[in-house]
Amino acid sequence: MARFHIQDVRSLENAPTSPASLRSKIGEMILSSTVARAKVEAINTETGEYRVVLQGTLDKEEGRFEGK
Repeated sequence: MARFHIQDVRSLENAPTSPASLRSKIGEMILSSTVARAKVEAINTETGEYRVVLQGTLDKEEGRFEGK
């Protein structure tokens, strides 16, 4: 698994808009976090539009999840 660092957070805004690519980047971020939570800010049942806010703390201990 690739480590997700604090410097990578801004790259989420520039990620390709495909759901698979965004899923991969957000998944890496969540798995590299010591704490993660989500809050649904808005949902429109007529259009299917939604807004979800992720909040967490990235693990700063290098190698923690890489078997080092």
